[in-house]
Amino acid sequence: MSDTFSGSRVLIVDDSHEALTMLSDALSLEGLQVDVSSSGRTAISMASAEAPDIVLMDAIMPGLDGFETCRILKAARGFEDLPIIFMTGFNENEHVVKALAAGGVDFVSKPILLDQLYARMRVHLSNARRARSARQALDSTGRWIVACDANGRINWATPQASDLMAKVGIRPDADSYLPIEVLTWLGAGSADLRTSTQQRAFAYARYGFEVEFRQLSEANEDQILLRLIDRQRGADEEQLARAFGLTFREAEVLLWVAHGKSNKEIADILDMSPRTVNKHMEQIFNKLAVEKRTSAATLAVRVLWRE
Repeated sequence: MSDTFSGSRVLIVDDSHEALTMLSDALSLEGLQVDVSSSGRTAISMASAEAPDIVLMDAIMPGLDGFETCRILKAARGFEDLPIIFMTGFNENEHVVKALAAGGVDFVSKPILLDQLYARMRVHLSNARRARSARQALDSTGRWIVACDANGRINWATPQASDLMAKVGIRPDADSYLPIEVLTWLGAGSADLRTSTQQRAFAYARYGFEVEFRQLSEANEDQILLRLIDRQRGADEEQLARAFGLTFREAEVLLWVAHGKSNKEIADILDMSPRTVNKHMEQIFNKLAVEKRTSAATLAVRVLWRE
């Protein structure tokens, strides 16, 4: 039994009773909790009632097909990281393109080879868990992060970012749009992030508040990550960098240490290798003149909590 599969819930969506039975039996034997649906509409209701960890989606079904079902699921709050693997007819390349465009992460060709399916499922379950863990960490530690697409439509935001955007009149809910000023700034410098180690920033002021947008990822069609900073408060990393003579990246690592995260968790959250985190930790210890991460965390908390 696979540890990756153990305790995971899979939703299989296919209008073929034979396919549902075969896959349900096979995946149950691998230790997965299995739900089955023969239609797209039923699948949406089932997913809303009991969230799956992964979905196997037939591409072509009567009524609501797999592509539209996928779009509806991926647009729902809480399903941003849900991996959906499409099952398509052999060599139906147009289905593969439509599947990926609808938000699917992968596809398998029918007739399905179970060993290949298991391997793909394990990879996507693992990736989804890491993404959810990072997102939950952002929420729980008060990180002001918003994600939008290339057109400025908000995909998701942490609760803290939502509160801060509301102060300057930006609707924080999904499917709302960032102000045109922010979009113009993003479009004007979309390539700068590749050639500069400095984070790009843009100040947006309304109603007596000033919010700074910082671009954390390169622009692409799917998602742009932006960090928000209340300029009256300042960024935690900036305070740590000034207090201890750290680089911005070292200050980011120290901040997550103060939040109790392990080096592996920090690597996932900051999208760097564990080895790079270790090197930053060595520099942090040297600059803070400490030998233990608990001592470093204590010093960081003193800086962040002082008036």
